[in-house]
Amino acid sequence: MEAPLAIQEFIEYVVAQLIDHPEEASVLHSLRSDRHDFLLRLHPDDIGRVIGKSGATISAIRSLAMAAAMKNHLKISVEIEDRRS
Repeated sequence: MEAPLAIQEFIEYVVAQLIDHPEEASVLHSLRSDRHDFLLRLHPDDIGRVIGKSGATISAIRSLAMAAAMKNHLKISVEIEDRRS
C-alpha cells in the first residue's frame, strides 16, 4: 500500500473512533512541493474532541502519523479545518 494512502487511512480510522458524526468526517490529502498535507474536515461538534485538552489528542495523532511518514522518508502535516464559525 502506498505510504500516503496508508497514513490517510490511519488518520481516518483513529478520528472515526473519537467523534460522534463520522459520516461527516473526511481527511483530504494533497501534495505540496515535497510535503504531504492532510486536512481533517469534521462536524463542528467534533472538532473539540479531536483537538483534545490542550491539543493533546491531535498532537498524539500527528506524532503517530509523523512516525509512519519518517519511516517512509516523507514530510507531512496534519491540520483541522475550522468550520465552527
